Amino acid sequence: MIFRTFFTNSFGILVSRIFGFVRDLLTANILGANIYSDMFFVAFKLPNLFRRIFAEGAFTQAFLPAFTKSRTKGVFALHVFVRFFIFIIFLTTLVIVFSPFITKIFAYGFDNEQVLQTAPLVSINFFYLVLIYAVTFMASLLQYRSHFATTAFSTALLNIAMIISLLLSNISTPEKTVYYLSFGVIAGGFLQVLVHIYAMKKMGLFPLVFGAIKYRKTHKQNENERKVFYKNFFHSVLGGSTVQLSSFIDTWLASFLAAGSISYLYYANRIFQLPLALFAIALSIGIFPRITKLIKNSNESEAIKLLTKGFWFLTFLLSASALGGILLCEPIIKILFERGSFNSNDTVICAEVLSMYLLGLVPFGLSRVFSLWLFAQQRQKEAAMISAVSLGCGALLSFALVYILGVIGLALANSISGLLLFILTIRAFGIKIFFSIIKLKKLTVLLAVLVGEFFVLSALKDILQPLF
Repeated sequence: MIFRTFFTNSFGILVSRIFGFVRDLLTANILGANIYSDMFFVAFKLPNLFRRIFAEGAFTQAFLPAFTKSRTKGVFALHVFVRFFIFIIFLTTLVIVFSPFITKIFAYGFDNEQVLQTAPLVSINFFYLVLIYAVTFMASLLQYRSHFATTAFSTALLNIAMIISLLLSNISTPEKTVYYLSFGVIAGGFLQVLVHIYAMKKMGLFPLVFGAIKYRKTHKQNENERKVFYKNFFHSVLGGSTVQLSSFIDTWLASFLAAGSISYLYYANRIFQLPLALFAIALSIGIFPRITKLIKNSNESEAIKLLTKGFWFLTFLLSASALGGILLCEPIIKILFERGSFNSNDTVICAEVLSMYLLGLVPFGLSRVFSLWLFAQQRQKEAAMISAVSLGCGALLSFALVYILGVIGLALANSISGLLLFILTIRAFGIKIFFSIIKLKKLTVLLAVLVGEFFVLSALKDILQPLF
């Protein structure tokens, strides 16, 4: 079961990321790494920041355990959906009205002209949050029914829509291209909503949610459940958003550096996110509902066994990905992006940023899996405190290292904060339990695999070096 759901999620994410890399390749080719690409990435990062904090991150982590335990699931789900939808509409309206001010906050290093050029893009892109919240709500219900395929594959629709917008804008100026891209984001969001509506209808979930409208007598019975959910959600906002908030801080600091710095962070982070999403996120999505149900039924021993399988499976995949990525970071960037407006100097800088990001791949990926244990036990407050400490230390390191290493220092600070996040998460999970799942035999096999990978990739890099 664990591997079936993992491969479903992983394959869906892989398809999406392939289209995503095609999108990034076209973006790098058409826009390069300059002020126009920086403007779009700032505008696109804003809804993605809130999406991952309010929708994909905190919402799912708080909603699924509460929904699983609820005695009146339909009433509970409908109430939560309406309340959050109203809040997100209100938030979106505020961002649109005050877009120049919001843009200045997120890209403080931009001058006034750049802020005014970016503000309309922020308004357009932020509407994506409304659409993706609806997708996330429906995805959570589908996960409860052990249906993962629709959500896993649907992100590809966003990338396809953006690819089409880039192709349509190929003969336009950079100023118009960023508008094409922004409207492509909205089109992709609508497509994601439509496929989730179809999946909800096919799984028979609409009667569960909207059929609850007539059950008003259960409102008071549901009140305590909702209080617990909102409390856990508030804590999950911070607890599940360390990576996103770190990314925002990095973007803010990079706006003070040379033009193209934000783009280097974006392109490198996109590659870093591939194994993180393909392995860590795919696995955590697959096992989270099952671990939640096992803990609800007081069957922690089975939950530990499931977590142990996921831990070792993920450790091998992430370790191999991190080592391979560090050894081949420059050829990877060169193959993917060095064409058109993206030159060889951009490749060197972007590769150095990528190698620093990859140092944190294993701790970030593993901490995500172990944090699911805290979320399933509804220990969101504890997870929030862990993330707050990690985020604070990461922010201090970013401010310090950016003046020493520039944009490379921002990526290094991100990885160090990921290591701290992992250590603190393991402490909360239980050090004794963690060491009980560490097996010397498997560690020896892992070390042998990594040593073999190192020699093979080093030799391959030397052989192929003339081609690059």
